[in-house]
Amino acid sequence: MGVVTKRSSMLFYSDGTSQYSHRVRIVLAEKGVTVDIMDVDVHDKPEDLADLNPYNSLPTLVDRDLVLYEPNIMMEYLDERFPHPPLFPVYPVARAQSRLWMHRIEKDWCVLVDKLQAEDGTASQLDKARKELRESIVSISPIFSEKLFFMNEEFTIVDCCVLPILWRLPEIGIKLPETKATKPLLEYRDRLFERESVQESLSEQEKEMKTL
Repeated sequence: MGVVTKRSSMLFYSDGTSQYSHRVRIVLAEKGVTVDIMDVDVHDKPEDLADLNPYNSLPTLVDRDLVLYEPNIMMEYLDERFPHPPLFPVYPVARAQSRLWMHRIEKDWCVLVDKLQAEDGTASQLDKARKELRESIVSISPIFSEKLFFMNEEFTIVDCCVLPILWRLPEIGIKLPETKATKPLLEYRDRLFERESVQESLSEQEKEMKTL
């Protein structure tokens, strides 16, 4: 996505390889927010980041005097600050359900993606993680026979969490099987990949991931 040349009151410190930075960049692009994006090397972080964020972590979002350093809080803040198009449902029950899906994605998928990206474990442990992640993702394929997006007819905040995972599958050595059963999932993935905001959200590192 690069650094936007137009000066903005909003600054986003981003890790171009991280699924968590990616999900926030998708929201920023979906909302058309004018933002300066700083692509940060995790091994060479700018000194001012530690002054802004007590954890010196990525991503970090700065909006005037507000500093946020938890990606899901950033996404919810952006959805409220820039209400169109809405990414969270309006009604409390549906909003709670979205948050629950996000929680389950973090527990069931994100931890495995993190493990595989970091190559944290032995070869057999990583193979086990790949198998678990692949099977878990494939198992949800039937829901896309009924809805265009994740449990919804509209693109929502949950899709913003799922997409960075699907985008990273080639990089972490996972190929989704092409079968009649997985066709709805693959069509969902392709719909997301072709979305304009998703293309705009990509870092240079992410552009390379899909070609692996």
